[in-house]
Amino acid sequence: MKSPVAIVIVLLVLVAGGYFFMQKASPLPASDTNTEVTNTTKTMIADEAPVKEFSMTAYYDAQGKWFSLKEMSVKKGDHVRVKVTNTAGMHDFSIDEFGIREELPLNREFVVDFVADQVGSFQYYCSYPGHRAGGQWGTLTVSE
Repeated sequence: MKSPVAIVIVLLVLVAGGYFFMQKASPLPASDTNTEVTNTTKTMIADEAPVKEFSMTAYYDAQGKWFSLKEMSVKKGDHVRVKVTNTAGMHDFSIDEFGIREELPLNREFVVDFVADQVGSFQYYCSYPGHRAGGQWGTLTVSE
């Protein structure tokens, strides 16, 4: 009869090996056409609302953490679609005033949809510690 300790050790080795194997798997290139689309709707989106679409990348380099797009301008009532591709590191996309905070998967396009139902200037940013202070933010301007 085998020792219960030996069985537990073998199981732990198998689980750890599987975990490390999955971590070493090559991520898909950012240009991969398999887009992960996850929609976040914080306000009812009317079919007749104009769609304003923006694309950007989230990444870091030696100088800081960044979104490649620093400004977005829309009109009140516009359906806003932001496509964000995280190409390096761990990031999210947040706009407090619209109740948005979405994790950005690595090397996948992530789509955030919402209606710009407030007028003003709003900061979008990454809420990970140090990222906003490191430069990973931009401004969404909503006009009448």
